[in-house]
Amino acid sequence: MADVPNNLGAKKYMHLTTSFGQIKFISSRLAEVIINQDVEVSIEFVEEYDAIMKTHFREPYAVLVNRINNYSYTYEALLCIGSAQNLKAAAIINYGATNARQAKDLQSVRQVDKLTIKEFSGLELGRESAIEWLEAQLHNAIIEPS
Repeated sequence: MADVPNNLGAKKYMHLTTSFGQIKFISSRLAEVIINQDVEVSIEFVEEYDAIMKTHFREPYAVLVNRINNYSYTYEALLCIGSAQNLKAAAIINYGATNARQAKDLQSVRQVDKLTIKEFSGLELGRESAIEWLEAQLHNAIIEPS
């Protein structure tokens, strides 16, 4: 893991390169995930991701999924991704219609977990809005624990 300066000034976050992409730990309760171009996210990748998140986050956390690259999910991965107990919210930044459609598929499949998911447009500088929304969701999760 490497410490990398972020755009917020002097604060730093950890950056981890995985077999499927990158995870940037933006704060003690927030991570940004970027999957590599043309990856097919499999159940093995989901297990690797879940193990990393379980090691890093012991309390409620949120994930920012930055879909800057094109990739797909196996059906088995779709059934499992986003089901971690401490995961309280996910924001998905989309950059086109295909990414938006895949995000809706994920939302549909993950309804069983009652995971709060919201989409943001990367073309409209949605990253900062997504981070603010995730922080608000985490704040609400602390005030009203499930």
